[in-house]
Amino acid sequence: MRVIGAGFGRTGTLSLKTALERLGFGPCHHMTEVFERPGQARRWLALAEGRPVDWDDLLGGYESCVDWPSASYWRELAAHYPEAKVVLTVRDPERWLASMEATIFRQHERGTTLAGRALLGISSLLGTDFAAFIRMTDLTVGRRVFDGRTDDREHVLKTFRAHIEEVVAAIPPERLLRFEVREGWEPLCGFLGVPVPDEPFPKVNDKADFERHARGSMLPMLLRRGG
Repeated sequence: MRVIGAGFGRTGTLSLKTALERLGFGPCHHMTEVFERPGQARRWLALAEGRPVDWDDLLGGYESCVDWPSASYWRELAAHYPEAKVVLTVRDPERWLASMEATIFRQHERGTTLAGRALLGISSLLGTDFAAFIRMTDLTVGRRVFDGRTDDREHVLKTFRAHIEEVVAAIPPERLLRFEVREGWEPLCGFLGVPVPDEPFPKVNDKADFERHARGSMLPMLLRRGG
């Protein structure tokens, strides 16, 4: 593990993932990996439920990680991989919250509704990767990060701001980059000690991208069942 992303989702994490892989720091783990790779949701769920974790096994094959679920464990990862650099993606808090409400929080609400129907026997989602994913994100993000208060805007904003302060206080300055993706290649490449590519910095995963990706990933997760 060479780069650890400590920033919350919707702070440009998928753009950062794309950039890191372009710079040779990939594969990079991101929530999209949990969507697309069978079994990952269950493994992260086991961690969220308090079972022992082997970070080298859980993130084996990845040279960097950004976004949730890994960002929820930035302290543990920074301690386990002391040579890895840490990138804290940030964004204007109000714009970040608006993006969260339009994407991740909305998706989680939909998923929780479906999971609730499954528990009532109304649907056949029990035992699927999708059910594990909903449970995992609830524990890893909704509860671990936001104390189960994602419907409290002031609390969410306070948590976002406090998280930035905590990371800055915990990680030595020479190991940390506080980064807005709109800054482009220069600060990131300077921090990582690599040349600046002769191409635009990637800009991906706006609201429309998020919706398309989520819809495309849900059906396989709804069909996959654990052993």
